Amino acid sequence: MYRKMMTALLAITMVAVTACSSGAKEEPTKEAATPLALQDGKYEPAVQMSYLRAWNDDTKFKNGETAQNNVHTKWAKERLGIDLTTPWAVSVTNDAFYTKLRLSLSANEELPDIVSIRGDYNLVRELIESGKFANAGELFDQYASDTWKQASESAPEEWYPYMYEGERYGIPIFDYAYNGDSVMFIREDWLKKLGLEEPKTMDELVTVMDAFTNQDPDGNGKKDTYGLTVGMKNALNTWMTESGWIFGMYNTMPGQWNDAGDGTLQYGSIQPGVKEGLATMKDWLSKGYLPKEAGVYDEIKAAELFTAGKAGIIVGPHWMPNWPIDDVKKNVDGATYKAIALPTGPTGESHQHGSGASNGVVLINKDMANPEIFFTYQNYLFDNFANPEVGSEFEHGFAQGYDYDIVDGKVVGEAEVKDGVSPLKYTITYDGARIPNLMMDTLAELAKGKEPETPFEKNTKIANKPEVFTAAEVVVANKDNAIKNKFTGAPTETMKMKKDAIDKLEKDTFSKIIYGQVGIEEFDAFVTKWKSMGGDDITAEVNEWYKTVN
Repeated sequence: MYRKMMTALLAITMVAVTACSSGAKEEPTKEAATPLALQDGKYEPAVQMSYLRAWNDDTKFKNGETAQNNVHTKWAKERLGIDLTTPWAVSVTNDAFYTKLRLSLSANEELPDIVSIRGDYNLVRELIESGKFANAGELFDQYASDTWKQASESAPEEWYPYMYEGERYGIPIFDYAYNGDSVMFIREDWLKKLGLEEPKTMDELVTVMDAFTNQDPDGNGKKDTYGLTVGMKNALNTWMTESGWIFGMYNTMPGQWNDAGDGTLQYGSIQPGVKEGLATMKDWLSKGYLPKEAGVYDEIKAAELFTAGKAGIIVGPHWMPNWPIDDVKKNVDGATYKAIALPTGPTGESHQHGSGASNGVVLINKDMANPEIFFTYQNYLFDNFANPEVGSEFEHGFAQGYDYDIVDGKVVGEAEVKDGVSPLKYTITYDGARIPNLMMDTLAELAKGKEPETPFEKNTKIANKPEVFTAAEVVVANKDNAIKNKFTGAPTETMKMKKDAIDKLEKDTFSKIIYGQVGIEEFDAFVTKWKSMGGDDITAEVNEWYKTVN
């Protein structure tokens, strides 16, 4: 597999060298320093490594700790002899982190050794093309541990977005495979109250949504419930409260590049199935099955309808029972829900968008004197934390009293720890280290009744709500129905110039159709405009790229 990946990357190199002549900005590089020696796995004296990463609002601290000084930074210094420093810690709210980093780049300010980013792919490209970052692929080949390389070999396509002129400038932050594949969560107590069965087809789903909307399932005597909650502010095919599966019932997936069945890729949003999906959403919205505010709801706001007990169905990843949807049990007495397979459409098929096996990227400053320091840090997490051994320091979690504790001789997870928090959210790569196939395989086996044996299995059992295991089983059973985005390369030349404009055209047109502001025939006009505004050129460029990796 690794040889296959390198062959594909070599092909990209040949194409890029032929196609590109400008190159990254020339930035002087400091002379490489003498490699640092480790003493019993630790730098003595301690060495410094600066980094930047975004901070989410759900990242919590305890014991007076901060982003700059916490149990994770203390661990890095005590265990590895690495003194982690961050010049500033800014939230992703309202894109504050990305704005500040972009301003730093435009002002030519000195950047830290490591920049770790999730989201804002355009900013990632700006950073890569700035000439300020090293060929991370070469460093990975030289310094990464076997465990980390094996994780990479299982998902070689995750490197493609960070290629520039044939080189790997960013290291993908590997995530669990299928972590974003969607399942349907439905209020089980509402089904029982109204005498309904779990919907297996679109017609049965419509029957259930109609009852959830019009038969007062919450019993308050008001018409204030919805069959399904979706959030369309950011995208239709998004990460939670998504509606991509509606189009999946018509055998396509909007907002991504899908397999055309003839060895080429086609853009999902201009396929006939999307027209049918838009007509379906328009119908459901007009009948009150969806909230009228869906167009301005983001993923989290839309989920609040479910957790408040006002929507009976929500679609998203298997892990949502951990956060946020289990709150419905706190907010509504007797509320129960379960995960079920997505209903089939008119052709008897159902499809969800398929997720990749990475979630972000690490960039390494070309002026970092000793880049092996970062690999010492991340190698340790892959070798010791990702799948820990019995008796190891990470056997039960990252730090006792934070994400686990031992009470009366029994290990309890973060949810049962007093003021429990997850130190993994403090790490440079946001989640410590993840081996792509490990989590879903483990969840599915535990769902079948397997007794947990390894520390990873035991920790997974402790850390997840019971509904997560059922949902994971649904994901695994239906993984072949996933439609993955097949284009994972860097933006093409036409994308750089025109994608923002045609994306706006798409979003505006789809919203107007769903809300009944224009007729469904406007979809055909949209397709024509999309092609003439650069879509045809983008399609050709995407398929030129696709030839290099297949």
